[in-house]
Amino acid sequence: MVVKRLYVWRITNVIKMRTERIDRVELMRTLVRIVEAGSLSAAARQLATTQATISRRLQSLETVLGVKLLLRSTHAMKLTDDGERCYQHAKRVIDAWMTLEDDLGQSEDEPVGTLRVRAPHAFGQEQLLTPLTAFLQRHPRLSVEWMLNDKSVNFLSDNIDCAIRVGAEIDPATVSVLLAEVPRCLVAAPALLAQYPPLSSLPELSALPWIALNTFYQHDIQLTHVASGEMRRVALSPRLSTDSLYVARNTALAGLGVAAVSSWTVEEDIRSGKLVALVPEWQPAPLPVHLVYPWARYYPARLRMFLQLMREVMPGLSGVRVPERRA
Repeated sequence: MVVKRLYVWRITNVIKMRTERIDRVELMRTLVRIVEAGSLSAAARQLATTQATISRRLQSLETVLGVKLLLRSTHAMKLTDDGERCYQHAKRVIDAWMTLEDDLGQSEDEPVGTLRVRAPHAFGQEQLLTPLTAFLQRHPRLSVEWMLNDKSVNFLSDNIDCAIRVGAEIDPATVSVLLAEVPRCLVAAPALLAQYPPLSSLPELSALPWIALNTFYQHDIQLTHVASGEMRRVALSPRLSTDSLYVARNTALAGLGVAAVSSWTVEEDIRSGKLVALVPEWQPAPLPVHLVYPWARYYPARLRMFLQLMREVMPGLSGVRVPERRA
C-alpha cells in the first residue's frame, strides 16, 4: 500500500513538473513575442489570443521569477534590466526547446507546425501555387500561412518566418539565398505604337508615355545590349507609377504606355499580338529572386525543407531561369 502511494506521488509530481515546464516555456515564448511585436496587443494578434491572456501570462512570468520585466505606460513599453536578461535567456530556451521538439517529435525530419511565408503577388498567385500545394500534400502535419505582399518585410514585427523577394536589395542582417532570376522586357500595345513614328533609335523611347514599376524604376531605366553587353540609360516620364506588376501589364494592354515587366507575365500577350516587344536586342537587367529569413541559431525542419523546395522548383518555373554568373 505504501509502495503504491509512493508510486502515485511520484507520477503526480512528474506530471506536475512537466506541466510547469511546458507552461514556463509558453510564458517565455509570450515574453519574446511581446518584445518583438512591440506591444501586448500586437503579441495577442500574432498568437491568436486576447490581450488579457497575454497580460496574465506576463504577470505569471513576473511572479515565477520574482522580478518586474516590463515597464508600461499608456503610450510606451520598456524592458527593465531584469527583463532584458530574461528576454535574452528566453530566446535561447525557446531555440533549445524547438530543437528538442524536432529531435523527439519528428520522424525522418518530417516538418510540423506552421510556416509563415510572404511572397510577391504575381509569384504567389500563379507561379508558386502548384509546388506549394504539392509540398503541403506531401507533409500533412505542416501548415503554411501564405501572405502576398510586395513590400519589404520586418520579420519580428510581422511575425514572418521567411520571404520570397524579387529584385530587392540584400539586407546584411538576414540570410538571403539566391534562387533564380526573372528576365524582363519592354512592351507596348500596337494601338499606342500606331500613334508614334516607328522607333529608329534607343533615345526615341523617351518620347513615348511610360508605365513605371516604381519598385524597380521611376524616372529612367537602364538597358543592356544582348550581344555586346553595352549599357544605356533611357529617361522616361511616367503616365502612371505603380508597385503592381499586374497593374503595369494591364494598363500596357489598355494602351496607356510602355512598360518594363517580367517576361513571363506577357509571353502569351506577345504571341497573340496584344502586346509588342520593343527593341528586343536591348533588355532591362533581370531581377534576382531570393529567399530571405532572419539569422538564428536554430532553423526548424519546416523552414529548412521549404528552402530546399524553393531551390529545386524556382529555376524550373515558367519565365524564370538559373542566375547567370557575374564576373
